[in-house]
Amino acid sequence: MKTVKIGLGTCGISAGGEKVYKAFQEELNQHAGAFNLKETGCIGMCYREVLVEVSNGDGSAHMYGEVTPDRVGRIVEEDIVGDATIDEWLVSGEGREVGFFDKQQRIVLRNCGIIDPGSIDEYVEKGGYQGARRALTQMTPEQVIDEVIKSGLRGRGGGGFPTGTKWKFTRGAPGDKKYIICNADEGDPGAFMDRSILEGDPSAVLEGMIIAAYAIGAVEAYVYCRAEYPKAIARLRQAIAQAKKNGFLGDNIFGTDFSFNIKIKEGAGAFVCGEETALIASIEGKRGMPRFRPPFPAQSGLWASPTNINNVETYANVPWIILNGGDRFAAYGTEDSKGTKVFAMAGKVARTGLVEVPMGVTINEIIFDVCGGIIDNKQFKAVQMGGPSGGCIPAAMCDIQIDYQQINKTGAIMGSGGLVVMDENTCMVDVAKFFLTFTQAESCGKCTFCRIGTKRMLEILERITAGEGTMEDLDNLNELSEQIKAASLCGLGQGAPNPVLTTMKHFREEYEAHIKDKKCPAHVCSALLTYTINEKCTGCTVCATACPTDAIFGARKAVHMVDQNKCIKCGKCFTVCRFDAVVKD
Repeated sequence: MKTVKIGLGTCGISAGGEKVYKAFQEELNQHAGAFNLKETGCIGMCYREVLVEVSNGDGSAHMYGEVTPDRVGRIVEEDIVGDATIDEWLVSGEGREVGFFDKQQRIVLRNCGIIDPGSIDEYVEKGGYQGARRALTQMTPEQVIDEVIKSGLRGRGGGGFPTGTKWKFTRGAPGDKKYIICNADEGDPGAFMDRSILEGDPSAVLEGMIIAAYAIGAVEAYVYCRAEYPKAIARLRQAIAQAKKNGFLGDNIFGTDFSFNIKIKEGAGAFVCGEETALIASIEGKRGMPRFRPPFPAQSGLWASPTNINNVETYANVPWIILNGGDRFAAYGTEDSKGTKVFAMAGKVARTGLVEVPMGVTINEIIFDVCGGIIDNKQFKAVQMGGPSGGCIPAAMCDIQIDYQQINKTGAIMGSGGLVVMDENTCMVDVAKFFLTFTQAESCGKCTFCRIGTKRMLEILERITAGEGTMEDLDNLNELSEQIKAASLCGLGQGAPNPVLTTMKHFREEYEAHIKDKKCPAHVCSALLTYTINEKCTGCTVCATACPTDAIFGARKAVHMVDQNKCIKCGKCFTVCRFDAVVKD
């Protein structure tokens, strides 16, 4: 019997996946027993959602992209019942988009888009919980830690601290009770790696936490997940319940004397709670604000007890490492950065979605070979890496390898894995302003330099994009940046100036154009735009009708003009003109 799988991650649901699922249910009612219907998570090709995979009984499969409810009937009649594929709708055979998976190596995403995340049986069929079984029944805690150290796995949440070393510190810390925390408070604009992993393979994260808990001697854990991820939370709750029912959580796991339980703590969406000490305060019921370190959480964390914190992606790597060996994981990547890394691809790239590549590939390989290049073949300009605490890397530097040290040399950071791609129509000053707006709003207010300094920086950027900046403003931005980086307590404040510093370093000419020429080279900053009408105008009056301030005038069927004193730079004339007669400069 054939099986139909529908991608119902958040991306699939946003594209209409639930309506497609309902349409297949209705078809199944009319063709009882013709096929099995299942849901799955995101396979990574968000740009082709809604994705529907049809699996044959012989193990072969093919996938349709951009499926809508009105296509479902034909898929059922011609493919499932009639046994003929509909070639024009295929993503490609075996669910492979040409080029998209060629340079990927899926360890963290090994089950995403493949299994039903609501079925623990399917996870177990794929080798799930065998890593935990091996760790708990065949290895000592010290051996588990040594295997993780051997793998070279570094934390995938931002800082890149060696995971096994962190576990070793926590295990060696004195304390009657120890805790495990999974940081799922993913808050970077453009980042959705952790959400997709939790939606597509929550059991892998739980299994990684079980192994970590055994290694450090913890008996209780929390998954701190932002409440804006309802699908991820629902699938986590389901996975926890099934793990308890099957004896993978609770008392005497695998017949050993090791007992362990996991709870979920829903965060309220504060970006600062991604910082580990602020996250701990939030779990304890306090306001999410960072504290001084040391002591580090490994020494004194949740309720003053030794606590290990890793993010979703880090834990999801662990079962594979224990099952396949640290040496095999370390075979991927570079000398300094081992294994693979998941990236959320967003912005002006042709194939948006999730990719997992070995460390050591270049940014250009990800953008052009894996993700198909820039939309509409426009010129690649830069990539924002590492979120609000990261930086902008210009296209000229994107032959650089994905490696913690190499990325840091650009002024950016690896971060959790958000990659926002920008083209020739992106204003880099506006990008810096966007990220400063975000970090300024998300500052917890504890540090004066972060609270006030980012506000002053934002005010300067607003003046520059409004055409009111001076060259002295650039010096002030540099000075404020250094003070904020030096005097802020946590990574949010310390990294807040990075988008400004990197754009000023690599795109200084754009800042100077805004200040000296009162022009935005990318034609983005509305205050610096001038709208005029050229001889292509047919006098149709559509632009004049759309103008909210009556700034456009002229006789019907004659070339119109713009009264610059009345024009408010809203751009409606440019948007509605069908003859390319309105020019913005």
